[in-house]
Parts: sequence; structure tokens; C-alpha cells
Amino acid sequence: MEITDVRIRRVSDEGKMKAVASVTFDSEFVVHDIKIIDGQNGLFVAMPSRKIGEGDYRDIAHPLLSETRTKIKNAIFAEYNRVLEEVDNGDDETIND
Repeated sequence: MEITDVRIRRVSDEGKMKAVASVTFDSEFVVHDIKIIDGQNGLFVAMPSRKIGEGDYRDIAHPLLSETRTKIKNAIFAEYNRVLEEVDNGDDETIND
């Protein structure tokens, strides 16, 4: 399975959530609402989840292998950094709302 597209939306300097990503696999399957969050140890990727109970969340979709998680994370961070660079250069058309 190959990552064929990564889209970054809602890049923000405010708050802990920095952006939201959508990742397409094999040009056939997409996962939306993957969050880029600024945590205590730096940026990390949080898979889409839903609230269950009081304060507990459960992933809706997630990779089963750590290698796959790393591949997804690296692709998201590469696109996130590219978008940040373009925003810093004044090109706001790169953000997909």
C-alpha cells in the first residue's frame, strides 16, 4: 500500500492542534481528520478518533504496524513542513480548506 496524496488543512499557530491532514492510499482509499498536535515532546500525529465516555477517545482508523505508522507520519510531516514554508513565503493558496 502506497501513500499517493497528503493534504493539509487548517494550519494554525494558535493552540495545540496545528493542522488536520487527509491521507490517500493507492489513489483508492482516504483517511480524513488525522491531527497534527504540538505535545510536550514536540509535534505528533493523532489518528482520527471519537469520544467514548467521559474524556476517553478511541481511534476510528489506525495502522497495525509501527512501520506503517512511521510511513504515514513521515509523509504528513513532509507535507506539513512544505505547506508551512509556502505560507511563510506568502503563498496562502497551498492550504486546502
